[in-house]
Amino acid sequence: MIALIQRVLRAEVTVPAPDGPPGHHGPARECAGRIGPGMLVMVCAEPADTDVQAVKLVDKLLKLRVFADMAGKMNRSVQDIGGGLLIVSQFTLAADTSGGNRPSFAGAAPPAQGRMLYDTVVQLARSRHPSVEQGRFGADMQVELVNDGPVTLPLVVR
Repeated sequence: MIALIQRVLRAEVTVPAPDGPPGHHGPARECAGRIGPGMLVMVCAEPADTDVQAVKLVDKLLKLRVFADMAGKMNRSVQDIGGGLLIVSQFTLAADTSGGNRPSFAGAAPPAQGRMLYDTVVQLARSRHPSVEQGRFGADMQVELVNDGPVTLPLVVR
């Protein structure tokens, strides 16, 4: 699995509202997930991934020390600070941009497998952490965030 982790002061993901009237700038949107201080986690499953990688990813997310301690050192985890996790599916993390100008997404898991593994990551995180929000798999999502630091970390779990 591939993840992109951003330490945030706040983050929110919106999706098209199912029955809402169009707004001034297109279809109405609704909030799917919102957190205060914590981590925005973009997640992409790859074809060889299984529940094993999902467990490893959640283990790493919960223990990753990216928040400052009293001395200003990145020495605290999202669990230590009681922060939120906003987990959003993003198959484009598997993009291959080595040939031509159009990315290939052949490195991403097929949609059914990607959805299953994304759901597994969210369920595992919720079973172990009190503040977990999520995007909507396969939706046209818009993500707003205030990156803290900025701290942005790639993470690949095999």
